Amino acid sequence: MRLSRPLIRPLSLLRKHCDTPPPTLPRTFSLLHTQSMATITTTMEPVSPSKTRVGWIGTGVMGRAMCAHILKAGYTVTVFTRTLSKAQPLADSGAHLAHSPAEVAAQSDVVFSIVGFPSDVRSVLLDPSSGALSTLCSGGVLVDMTTSDPSLAVEIASAASEKSCFAIDAPVSGGDRGARTASLSIFAGGDAAAVDSVSPLLNLLGKTYYMGGPGKGQFAKLANQITIASTMVGLVEGMIYAHKAQLDLGLFMNAISTGAAGSKSLDLYGGRILKRDFEPGFYVEHFIKDLGICLKECERMGISLPGLALAHQLYLSLKAHGEGKLGTQALVLALERLNNTSLESNPGSGSVCAKRSCEQFDEHNTFSGTTCSPLDNILKRIHSKGNCVEKQQIESRSELNVAFLIMENGGDDIICGSYSIMEQYERMSGGGSIMIQHHCT
Repeated sequence: MRLSRPLIRPLSLLRKHCDTPPPTLPRTFSLLHTQSMATITTTMEPVSPSKTRVGWIGTGVMGRAMCAHILKAGYTVTVFTRTLSKAQPLADSGAHLAHSPAEVAAQSDVVFSIVGFPSDVRSVLLDPSSGALSTLCSGGVLVDMTTSDPSLAVEIASAASEKSCFAIDAPVSGGDRGARTASLSIFAGGDAAAVDSVSPLLNLLGKTYYMGGPGKGQFAKLANQITIASTMVGLVEGMIYAHKAQLDLGLFMNAISTGAAGSKSLDLYGGRILKRDFEPGFYVEHFIKDLGICLKECERMGISLPGLALAHQLYLSLKAHGEGKLGTQALVLALERLNNTSLESNPGSGSVCAKRSCEQFDEHNTFSGTTCSPLDNILKRIHSKGNCVEKQQIESRSELNVAFLIMENGGDDIICGSYSIMEQYERMSGGGSIMIQHHCT
């Protein structure tokens, strides 16, 4: 793979310090002249754990799991995140913590970012005093995996070029499960040689699809989001219809999964919807942001996509109801409200147990003869043969989800210490354990 750029020093992902003089050009490098403009053509070496320092900015629902794969591969990793507690598991695994994106970049050859909104991307990468580009060494590479504005990706690539660096826009699809299992689809835009050089890192996260120059990765991801938006609406509408037709939703979902109606969305979210599991693999508020960017691009292109606009409005209604921090599968709540119905009463729904307050469960953790497996740990610990305890540690996200549902539907029987239940929900989504306090009557 060869790379051309006007009058820059050779790309080296292996340089340890910015003040290190550029290496002598090997014979494979050549100096070309085009219209009196000198151009250095370099052969880029792939990254490797022994030679490449990696920076990581953003350790949210997906970012932390993605960064962990790079750590496990043996790379030296420096991490920045606004909520340091979210990065603690990475620090425990050997990552170094930094206090700013600039501090990350000063210690890195390749810097990844996966944050929330385009404004966050601009801040962590382009801020003149604290942004990563301000301290990135010549020849360094920025890899932004946030879904963001294509125009911003082009701007970042241009700014990086002025500093003799490279920028790749590489948004991903696959949600929290894809992040955990390293099976993400990565849409890469930017210089092809730069993408190829960091492919050993990208391969640790999923499969990379090169889409073209700067901004093309973002365009591909936005088209992906448009496809998902209408797919999610269709999935939830089908479930509402099947429920009103008095079909067992579990049987129905299984039946359509192998036919033409089968989809990745059904595989990822069908079961979660049935269980009333709205934990975010991807936040509603972030999906609204993505769809908003899509609509803005549609206006610029002069095209009309009514399915996209409808999905955007439905997801906005979730945010209006305070559900922006839920996962995108929570779309079912909007359709339930529109139709004055609920899938919870369906025989195929797994939510009947989670909706009951803890006082209604006996010592065997059953209700109406139904074993409530999602509640086993938390309710048995809180109600050990009727004896109340003042505090209990929630040790998994599934237990937190249970506590959230009890709080939402059962009132004040569980009080979450000094945090609101929603803050605890967000905190658990980022990892760690929390304490709840149970008030007995």
